Amino acid sequence: MISEFDLLSEKISQLASLTHALRRENADLRLKNTELKLENQQLAERMESARQRVSSLIQTLPVAASEEEAVK
Repeated sequence: MISEFDLLSEKISQLASLTHALRRENADLRLKNTELKLENQQLAERMESARQRVSSLIQTLPVAASEEEAVK
């Protein structure tokens, strides 16, 4: 009977340890998720900025072509 209680106590201790480990891992994953969301947002902003610059450059190309034809 005592050995059954000892076994149960050991299993409860293992469960408690596992629970603590999973909580730490969960907290770490939440932090990493937050960091990755921030990085994703920054990259999206950089992509939008690059898209706007490329769009602006594309708009100037016909003007440059028209000026070259006028010079000829």
